[in-house]
Amino acid sequence: MAPALLTAVDATSHVHLIIGSNPLASARCSRSVEVGATAILIAPEDATLHYSLMKRIEDGEVQWIQRSFKEDDLRSLGRAEVDGVVDAVFVTAGGKENQSTQISSLCRRLRIPVNVADAPNLCSFTLLSTHSDGPLQIGVTTSGKGCKLSARIRREIAASLPLHLGDAVERLGTMRRRIWEEDHAVELSQDIEAEEEDIGQPATFNKLVIAESAEAARGRRMRWLAQICEYWPLRRLASITDTDVDALLRDYTHSSASKVINTTGIEDSGKGHIILAGSGPGNPDLLTRAAHKAILSADLILADKLVPSPILELVPRRATVHIARKFPGNADKAQEELLELGLEGLKAGKVVVRIKQGDPYIFGRGGEEYDFFRSHGYTPSVLPGITSALSAPLFAAIPPTHRGVADQVLICTGTGRKGAPLDPPEYVPSRTVVLLMALHRLSPLIESLTAKGYPVETPCAVIERASCQDQRVIRTTIEHVCAAVEEEGSRPPGLLVIGNACGVLRQFQQKWVVEEGFKGLDHISAVGDLPVLGAKASVLID
Repeated sequence: MAPALLTAVDATSHVHLIIGSNPLASARCSRSVEVGATAILIAPEDATLHYSLMKRIEDGEVQWIQRSFKEDDLRSLGRAEVDGVVDAVFVTAGGKENQSTQISSLCRRLRIPVNVADAPNLCSFTLLSTHSDGPLQIGVTTSGKGCKLSARIRREIAASLPLHLGDAVERLGTMRRRIWEEDHAVELSQDIEAEEEDIGQPATFNKLVIAESAEAARGRRMRWLAQICEYWPLRRLASITDTDVDALLRDYTHSSASKVINTTGIEDSGKGHIILAGSGPGNPDLLTRAAHKAILSADLILADKLVPSPILELVPRRATVHIARKFPGNADKAQEELLELGLEGLKAGKVVVRIKQGDPYIFGRGGEEYDFFRSHGYTPSVLPGITSALSAPLFAAIPPTHRGVADQVLICTGTGRKGAPLDPPEYVPSRTVVLLMALHRLSPLIESLTAKGYPVETPCAVIERASCQDQRVIRTTIEHVCAAVEEEGSRPPGLLVIGNACGVLRQFQQKWVVEEGFKGLDHISAVGDLPVLGAKASVLID
């Protein structure tokens, strides 16, 4: 069975036809009213209706046609603008009734969405078990296989979410609308000025638009908001207030980054301290104890944008978190912003923790940041992290070195400074090459590799979100890796591993295979929940 196309339908003013008189009919009518539809119930005059349904009928919320269903109802009870055709039909009697099959056939012929209780074969759509929190709606379906199970899954998902997340959705929507309205107002004013001064094209008409242009700045604001939605922990998003929205917009608009929002309301004093901490590949269980302690001690957290939410969830509520606004064309400015934020926090006497992905000194600008803060009188403490360059292959069952196959590992970046193309290393059959930050320019990279003599049949693997629950591994060859990534999409952060070691522990015959999910720490996590072995052991001395 093919998966269903899940959609959210604006049912405002639609006409829903509910056929039946059982408790399910009452629930269907209630739901239709809740979403703004007109609910019409068709049931015989002598039918026994649920109390709440009778109350809605008496209050005029539901119209009750007191008779049996007629075929013409489908084409006569709907809205005038669609020639009287109803928008959806709910049959609550179940699929064993002959009338249910008849109504389903009529609806399908007229392309009217129809749902028949307990009869998936008669339905053109099914209802999701829904959790609603203001504008936030989460729906779960088992495609008619078990409504009780879908209800339980929905409850489990809802229970895992922080409180007031719907309010956060509303506020972030407000931010998005404000950014759009402000940018649109600027565009309109520029259009008006252009009309008033329409005296021909100036000499600068075809000048290259640089990153500092107003248009580029407006685009960056919307991308920055998208990064907040993508990378902030849900717990922090759920606690955002209207004041925070104003502060965040003001902070970006005046992006000199010279101010740090103090959420504690307490002014700090004394000399601050800066810690550069590696966060490892992503799973919080792979943090070092020192890095974990640093995070818990922080007053201000400066995090790379792709540091996963489970790690940011460890940040104490009292601490301020700033996530880098890095994207192509803005990386250097975002880096400068982080450094200035850190320096401002240090001058205020704060403990500033700079969370770096992987290890701070493996393509993490850790050395540059160390030098910057030391030059301003603050010598950082540097805490190592497990680099994804070596741990991601491990979690993908790729041994970077293997006797008789690979005797060396080369770690390099797939993107040169300021986006310059990479001059790749020469091909060595016994070498495993790990390329970080390579997937967004994959096609020219592969072209340059093949030009350096890399055979197209060389095994490779794209490893994304290594050690996280949504880890994905795409196993393929140099010949097919671009097509594979284009087909499967991107799930940053990711890296590319190339070399014969990629084919040692896992083989495949297809052009590429995709492996989803991460189970590498399941057993260890379970063991970690047990009492510490040997805690009460006796010591025997001969």
